[in-house]
Amino acid sequence: MFFLNCKAFLVRAKGVLIIFVLVGCSNAQEEKLPFKNSSLTFEKRVNDLVSRLTLKEKVNQMKDVAPAIPRLGIPAYNWWNETLHGVARSKDTVTVFPQAIALAAGFDRQAVEHMGEICATEARAIYNQALRDGENNQRYKGLTFWTPNINIFRDPRWGRGQETYGEDPFLTGQLGMAIVQGLQGDDPRYLKTSACAKHFAVHSGPESTRHTFDVDVSEYDLWNTYLPAFQDLVVEAKVSSVMCAYNRYQGTPCCGDEKLMVDILRNKWGFTGYVTSDCGAITDFWKTHKTSGDEIQASADAVEMGTDLECGEFWDKHWTYNSLGEAVKNGLIDEDKLNESVKRLFMTRMRLGMFDETESVSFNKIPYTILNDPEHGEHALKMAHQSMVLLKNNGVLPLKKNVKTIAVIGPNADNKNMLLGNYNGIPSEIITALTGIKQKLGDNVNVIYDKGVDYINPLEGKNMISVSQKVKNADVIVFVGGISPSLEGEEGEAGGVPGFYKGDRTSIALPKIQTDMMKALKLKGKPIVYINMSGSAMGMEWEAENVDAIIQAWYGGQSAGTAIADVLFGDYNPSGRLPITFYKNDADLPDFSDYNMENRTYRYFKGEPQYAFGFGLSYTTFEYSKLNVPEKITREHSFTVQVEVENTGEMSGDEVVQLYVSQPGSNQEKAIRTLKEFIRIHLKAGEKKQVSIVLDPMDLGGYSDRGEKYTAAGKYIISVGGGQPSESTNFTGETVEILIGVD
Repeated sequence: MFFLNCKAFLVRAKGVLIIFVLVGCSNAQEEKLPFKNSSLTFEKRVNDLVSRLTLKEKVNQMKDVAPAIPRLGIPAYNWWNETLHGVARSKDTVTVFPQAIALAAGFDRQAVEHMGEICATEARAIYNQALRDGENNQRYKGLTFWTPNINIFRDPRWGRGQETYGEDPFLTGQLGMAIVQGLQGDDPRYLKTSACAKHFAVHSGPESTRHTFDVDVSEYDLWNTYLPAFQDLVVEAKVSSVMCAYNRYQGTPCCGDEKLMVDILRNKWGFTGYVTSDCGAITDFWKTHKTSGDEIQASADAVEMGTDLECGEFWDKHWTYNSLGEAVKNGLIDEDKLNESVKRLFMTRMRLGMFDETESVSFNKIPYTILNDPEHGEHALKMAHQSMVLLKNNGVLPLKKNVKTIAVIGPNADNKNMLLGNYNGIPSEIITALTGIKQKLGDNVNVIYDKGVDYINPLEGKNMISVSQKVKNADVIVFVGGISPSLEGEEGEAGGVPGFYKGDRTSIALPKIQTDMMKALKLKGKPIVYINMSGSAMGMEWEAENVDAIIQAWYGGQSAGTAIADVLFGDYNPSGRLPITFYKNDADLPDFSDYNMENRTYRYFKGEPQYAFGFGLSYTTFEYSKLNVPEKITREHSFTVQVEVENTGEMSGDEVVQLYVSQPGSNQEKAIRTLKEFIRIHLKAGEKKQVSIVLDPMDLGGYSDRGEKYTAAGKYIISVGGGQPSESTNFTGETVEILIGVD
């Protein structure tokens, strides 16, 4: 039977029949191997495949650059791919959405999930083309995405906080689950792409010490701040991979920590996907943490705790896992542990359809021409709209379109690269604030542009007096400032100037030169609208008191300028809400390196913020009434909260209904209040809607020191409104006191 699929010819020599078989026969034999039989379960196929590998081949498959195995027909694969807010770094032109922190400001699960679907579609289009071009083993062309970053943005100085969904565990978990669902799809057999929850765990700067620092937080903070979002993604969203962090936790590198990796991730949460190290994290075991004596021991320590894949030190092509063969031979680790890891890796590739016939995987039909589809661009604009947070407005906004002269000033007014954030792709077109304003107003309005100043320094040949003189006849001044991803970001990619260090910020204050520029402009007596673009909270004490309006515009992606212009001129009613606390100044912040949550984020901060988590203004007004909860609530049964929301203004708009819970009189380590639900609704002027929110009483409390949800019987306060129930937010919602008992 073997020869039926081979090309062969026969030669008879001296009575002996000699059969010559061409090399192509090996391919026919491969087709008979069980791991290529799509009628078998993935588990059986993976078991068969791994059983055929040599020790050296297994080791090689546990590196992010996995080589081909020609004798089995297994192609090479590069595991490292990114799609934080659009397919990143592939060199193909793609749809680039607002940065992750801006997406969080939208408070919209459905929009984030749809963005994930679009990213997965464009990723498949790129991968399919790479297969046709023979480039499928290149980095950033694959289907295994190391997204999303669900670390808690506990301190605004962290440069990578822009990659997260903010400071709140609930919001982070909800939006993280949404993008995972969008990326992985709902096909009953195949993953559309593979998502990854990172960085596990207790990781949020400083960047300068991420390869050396050791975190030891209370069990309360661990379970109630740093782990809930990971649990959501692993248990509920079934994320297919997890990335372990650089730092140590209680003395042990996270990628080799038994409590995190085995007790919690694998045993308690039942995670069955693959774990990848952060890039270079295994080398840190022996090089910087020095918890392992050498590379051989480090490789064994990591794999023993379930780190299946090593992203090596890509800058010098070094993988500590090259030593795994020696570790097995020296008895430091059993080969069966390697088998477990390799099986998890090939299971992921199987679930992506990489070993099945092309026609059997529907995603293989996605064409390259789908990139930059108009519908994708429309969704990028929608998310940019939703991300805009109106922080202050004394009535100057929205601007009139019949304005005669408008001045657009500032270092971010016409900066395209800044709009893309970090971990970004490259779009076919980028609209800056200046371009968006010009497109909005046309040729009938005089638009004066001047960069004015750089981020932290004056511009050569310019002074503030000359700039302010240039705009003296403007009807309104729009100053577009803030910072950029060239200043805040990942270690080694940003910083290096006063106020910034290795990606992090040393101060949250808006650079002084920009405030000074606005002070000079204010002397002209013109209305000033300040648009702040940043990936994190800024200290804006002078601006909050002295300019006429402030818009937080983040790094808004390819359509940021269009969204800004739409908000400025009232074609879109701003509806974004802050996913992080905007503190007044550096004095409000604890030590950056201290992971204790005391006096951090809205849940524990005892001071008065400049702008609170969940805050955001609108061009209309919303009123809440008729808040209703059942008279009897027990911990054993869910209940429904109902409230009526009315648009009492003259413009239609979106409202983000937020529900917070607090437990008064508690002397335990409790949050002041905690977000428990949010719903984005649209109301026309004068329209009313009844909003219903179903709550599980066990979600109202927190986690015990063993990671179990609990809600103590007693008194709770439920608040529903467009923000937090505090004086600093001008809360207009409804609050009710409830008593939770037991059956």
